[in-house]
Amino acid sequence: MTTRSTAVTARPSTKGRAVRTRTLLPGTDGIGTVRRSVLPGGLRVVTETLPTVRSATFGIWAGVGSRDETPVLNGATHYLEHLLFKGTQRRSALDISAAVDAVGGEMNAFTAKEYTCYYARVLDTDLPLAIDVVSDMLTGSLIRQEDIDAERGVVLEEIAMTEDDPGDQVHDLFTTALLGDTPLGRPVLGTVDTVNALTREQIARFYRRHYDPTRLVVAAAGNIDHATVVRQVRRAFERAGALRDPDAVPQQPRDGARTIRAAGRVELLDRRTEQAHLVLGMPGLSRNDERRWALSVLTTALGGGMSSRLFQEVREKRGLAYSVYAYTSSFADCGMFGVYAGCQPSRVPEVLKICRDELAQVAEHGLTDEELRRAIGQLSGSTVLGLEDTGALMNRIGKSELCWGEQLSVDDLLARIAAVSQDDVREVAGAVLGQRPSLAVIGPLKDKQAARLHEAVA
Repeated sequence: MTTRSTAVTARPSTKGRAVRTRTLLPGTDGIGTVRRSVLPGGLRVVTETLPTVRSATFGIWAGVGSRDETPVLNGATHYLEHLLFKGTQRRSALDISAAVDAVGGEMNAFTAKEYTCYYARVLDTDLPLAIDVVSDMLTGSLIRQEDIDAERGVVLEEIAMTEDDPGDQVHDLFTTALLGDTPLGRPVLGTVDTVNALTREQIARFYRRHYDPTRLVVAAAGNIDHATVVRQVRRAFERAGALRDPDAVPQQPRDGARTIRAAGRVELLDRRTEQAHLVLGMPGLSRNDERRWALSVLTTALGGGMSSRLFQEVREKRGLAYSVYAYTSSFADCGMFGVYAGCQPSRVPEVLKICRDELAQVAEHGLTDEELRRAIGQLSGSTVLGLEDTGALMNRIGKSELCWGEQLSVDDLLARIAAVSQDDVREVAGAVLGQRPSLAVIGPLKDKQAARLHEAVA
């Protein structure tokens, strides 16, 4: 007997109820126009029209990530991402993949700490197919026991693959060092123990709770017509009985009161690797903090390219590492700033000292005028160049709607970056880089080395 677990239970019919539509960004001569419609029950549909291309990317964003899991459910969001590809009442797993392969499209998904996205990129003429397939996956997954059993091995292999790549694993280790045993501090993939322990009942309940239209954003970009996309999405969700009553309670804001920000914490993992991998960092800014523009410029100047301070000091001048960079991660209520480097194990103390010295120097004195100018130019250029395909555009409008509830034009983005001043950079540098750092290191560490690393962040 096949057990079906739909994302939402059937609700009173929404047929005939009005769709609320607004133009958020007018574009130029119809190019780049961004519109948003809200369907009865709260499902949001945002599109960006680009009539000069022959492709379209369709995605559905769910406002659920690993931070929404309890310790027992760690890894459930990512596990569920895999399972939604395994079949619905209308399609088998092969039907889902074959439908998109047959038109030369690509389909995939990704899970993050605060959201999950499922998407398909196809020719513009095949957009109705992409809408139907992805919507069917999101609203009608079967979550069968046999699929859970089969996919468990796949998820465990993905965990093993991450653990085999210390350059990847060290970022999870740093997140744990900085945020501790909290939902944000735990790995997105979960652990071998938590994934092995997850049951069908737990995953199906998680699916029903979080894959509700009030928590979903549909995004499409490319050579598309907004009204047509809305009509096709509405038809797909109504077919599944997945449009909720307009009086449904929306997702509540995440409470960051339990988020732990560690200071001076060190996480070391002794591994027989040729390189040691380290991340040094501290709490950053939330995604709604207006100082985030200045922090982006600062991060670019510190470790965003070949001319950045860290690249020049660590690699170019001293040849201590092949890869060294700075990065930020922002969440609803907090953030992280980090510096990564991979080097010979014996060079870890030297690399760590250089990184700490450069961070301290910038925290006290800020950037030079030339560094500020170059960072603004680099960040502006990479922002525009990163929006050159329909997949990137879909990601931008979908994430913006889900995380910020607003859309900024490219000109607005560039203006925010260009407006960053030396005073802005100095203020955010002091606030972020002036904090006591935490550290994560993976590599062949001797006891004496480990003791010195603990002292380095004291």
